[in-house]
Amino acid sequence: MSINPNTPKGTRDYSSEVLLKRNYLKKILQKAFESFAFEPLETTSFEKLSTLTGKYGDEGDRLIFKILNSGEKLKKADLNSFKENDLKKFSFSISEKALRYDLTVPLARYVAGNQNDLIFPFRRYQMQNVWRADRPQHGRFQEFCQCDADIVGVKSLLQEIEMISLFDHIFNDVNLKGVTVKINHRKIIEGIVNLTENKNKLVDYTVAIDKLEKVGIEGVEKELISKGFRESDIDKIKNIIKLEGSPEIILDELEDALKDSNKGLEGINELRYIFSKLNCFEFKSINIKIDLTLARGLNYYTGTIVEVMGPENVKMGSIGGGGRYDDLTNSFGLKNMSGIGVSFGFDRLYLVLDELDLFPININLNTEVLFVNLGNESVEIALNKINKLRLKGVISEIYPSNIKLSKQLNYANKKKIPFVVIIGDEEIKNKKITLKNMSTGEQAQILLSQLEKSIIY
Repeated sequence: MSINPNTPKGTRDYSSEVLLKRNYLKKILQKAFESFAFEPLETTSFEKLSTLTGKYGDEGDRLIFKILNSGEKLKKADLNSFKENDLKKFSFSISEKALRYDLTVPLARYVAGNQNDLIFPFRRYQMQNVWRADRPQHGRFQEFCQCDADIVGVKSLLQEIEMISLFDHIFNDVNLKGVTVKINHRKIIEGIVNLTENKNKLVDYTVAIDKLEKVGIEGVEKELISKGFRESDIDKIKNIIKLEGSPEIILDELEDALKDSNKGLEGINELRYIFSKLNCFEFKSINIKIDLTLARGLNYYTGTIVEVMGPENVKMGSIGGGGRYDDLTNSFGLKNMSGIGVSFGFDRLYLVLDELDLFPININLNTEVLFVNLGNESVEIALNKINKLRLKGVISEIYPSNIKLSKQLNYANKKKIPFVVIIGDEEIKNKKITLKNMSTGEQAQILLSQLEKSIIY
């Protein structure tokens, strides 16, 4: 019985055409990261399950791809917890490892484990795949690439400004205009929640408000009520999160609304400082706005949070995000190690650039010269010349089999190879080659030494 050749849902194969575009985009990201003095890092594709759980909230934990134990370890499965429907406990008994959910928690684990060898502040960038057991849809995959830049070991708010500047730098490099960077602050969110009778339900609020785009305000209200928020509390929240205007206007009104919340006022003052410094820049690709509905549901954020939306004429969710985390390394035994990071949703950014036709036309690497195969002596001459052409950067190949010339030319046409070199008996006798221009059909006999000059196009 034959096996279905389809890939699992939420995963993809990449053709050479797609990979060339992806590699082009990765090079731009890498160049930008390194120009901002970030150093490369790679971490393991899977981690201990205990490393990942508890960092992303209950909903995030449910999306972690767990790796099933094997051999004797599998025999230790807690079947009683399964019978009692305690699936969380049961899953831990059959799995000790999991695929990487993001790049931030592995970074925190790495920093804690290598703290004595690192120079702080530690600036690192990372471009690797992550896995999430999410429902696949347009722009949402179960295996996808994240491109992160983080600064660990300093609480200076200048780092927030660095990260926002990095967004503009990269989007300008790929000629993507009209990008919106939304900014909020976890301390402001905490201040808003503190206005209600549910001061201990910050996580419930952030999880609910993070779904605003998916379920709408009515869906958020319904979830908040199910978590114990009263309608009067929700009215207070709605009056604040709907504030609009310039950052200065919003912060002024927020300051009045949160005047009794020390945490909220701390967040407001931090955003005031950040915007005062952002005014020093002339951004070319991004527009920056305060969005009080922005929450970013990951539990580890503690300060400024950002989310990046593509141009309005492209239907796509966020293409980037990030924020400040002050105590992520605590769970690995390293205290007082603040960090901030931003992440580019590589696959979504790719889709946006592709839809807007922003990849260069000449991005595809393609064979420039094909040497046809006409037997031993012809092959020897061709191999010698191919080696010299490749050293000069000319993409060259020789047809592997001595078959009919028409079939070899057909191969060149299908691959859109612009030039074909023919070295037959007559050419060998005259110490020349026949160069055929496949786009015009013209061909001429030239000296072998003139080949490089003749294929300029």
